[in-house]
Amino acid sequence: MSKKGIAILGATGSVGTQALDVIRAFPDKFEAVVLTCGSNGDLLIKQALEFKPKSVVVTDPIQYKRVKEALASQDTSVLFGEEGLIEVVQYAEVSIVLNAIVGSAGLKPTVTAIQSRKDIALANKETLVVAGELIMSLVKEYGVNMLPVDSEHSAIFQCLVGEDQNPIEKIYVTASGGPFRGRKRGELLQVTKAEALKHPNWSMGAKITIDSASLMNKGLEVIEAKWLFDVTIDQVDVIVHPESIVHSLVQFKDGSMKAQMGVPDMKLPIQYALTYPDRFENNFDRFNFMDYPTLHFEKADMETFRNLALAYETLRAGGNKSCILNAANEVVVGAFLEDNIGFLEMSDVIEQTLDKVEFIANPSLEDYMETDRIARLITKELIKD
Repeated sequence: MSKKGIAILGATGSVGTQALDVIRAFPDKFEAVVLTCGSNGDLLIKQALEFKPKSVVVTDPIQYKRVKEALASQDTSVLFGEEGLIEVVQYAEVSIVLNAIVGSAGLKPTVTAIQSRKDIALANKETLVVAGELIMSLVKEYGVNMLPVDSEHSAIFQCLVGEDQNPIEKIYVTASGGPFRGRKRGELLQVTKAEALKHPNWSMGAKITIDSASLMNKGLEVIEAKWLFDVTIDQVDVIVHPESIVHSLVQFKDGSMKAQMGVPDMKLPIQYALTYPDRFENNFDRFNFMDYPTLHFEKADMETFRNLALAYETLRAGGNKSCILNAANEVVVGAFLEDNIGFLEMSDVIEQTLDKVEFIANPSLEDYMETDRIARLITKELIKD
């Protein structure tokens, strides 16, 4: 395997920093050609000084100036904003784009990267939530690989290797249940931001941690799975598995099931996406059955955690509905993190936004972007009211 040039979009986040751990472990196999960040300029500067990428991109204007000044004596160019992201994913030196940007901001760079015939290692599930049909049609048109990085989708992907001729009967996406597993609606009326940010198994950014607490993250993963693996909505189910050892399962037409298992650690799915179809030896923690003599599985509670039900509903509706869902969710999570809305109110506002934004049955990329803009405005107005 020749050395791969990697563009890491979102290099300072949880997935991005772990991807750099993988590159550190295999310096003869990978090169960090591009690193990008939003507001964590200090960490990006440290990363750039260590990995010496061709370019870095900063989307926050204040941090852009700081990073540009700090790297002025380096050979690394410093670019700004969405235009910078779109430019760097086209570099000839880049063979794979790891998209770990949070939210719908990852959509346009992904489209450009695919059109530039770059393989995509996708940690930005919102890209497929917002425009799954469009993205997967582009993947086929340009003949690139879409390699999932989310632990659940990586698990499904790994279970399907070698099974091209065997149709999927069912996909089971596992969920830890988050910090509020087992609670009912009345017990969630007064939960705090601090409580919601205490995930029992995973260390993630604030947005995805809140999504996990509300089960929206699992709803987004259901939508992502439908597009990634070309299945119907009725072929995707969610099972709560509090230990987070079974990362997901696939059931085939003969009833046989495959599960991918391991300790809760994102480095393995990141590494597999970067090394596919090969597996490299590493020193990551190993799973020991004696540490987990009992594994538990439960039905997901879609009455208490309404967001999961809303995700299924938008996927069944099609068109731009999932785009509306995602935009509204990004706004309400931001409001919750700023103590401007209650935990259960997030679902109420999302549902109202879904009713208020115009439905488009066959949206273009421009329609998706406009839907995203309008849905955010409406959601913000609903929060103010």
